[in-house]
Amino acid sequence: MIFSRVIAILCGLCLSFPVAAHAVTGDEATHEADHALDADIIELPEVHVHGLPLNKDQQVGPVPKSTPWPAIPASLDGKPIDDWMKARLLVSKEAQVTVVVLEPAKHRELTIAGIMALNKWTFAPQLNGDDPVAGELTVRIHFRAQ
Repeated sequence: MIFSRVIAILCGLCLSFPVAAHAVTGDEATHEADHALDADIIELPEVHVHGLPLNKDQQVGPVPKSTPWPAIPASLDGKPIDDWMKARLLVSKEAQVTVVVLEPAKHRELTIAGIMALNKWTFAPQLNGDDPVAGELTVRIHFRAQ
């Protein structure tokens, strides 16, 4: 009786482990077909993201949903520009955004264009667990044109 149970258990173990499989002719073609659409991928320039890693219960800041960038004002169009501004975005727990300029651009027109663009940004509020809380983040916008 015990011997038959041991054999039954061993047979069950043999059936539960997969058998080694070998590639069949034509598998490569299927794999290559999976990459046929890769030609349509557009590569973007490298992006650097700096910040603290999130822990499982808390987001470290508001999450941007829409971030339209400022346009170069017509009064500066065609002129070489290398300027920047720094702003802090205060995001309420209701996702309302307040822009505070920390360092304006040298050109007043660029600062105004930056403020107008930042006022259009939308966010999901910062979370503490599942609860939305007020948060903030600092943004530096670099204006460059030649």
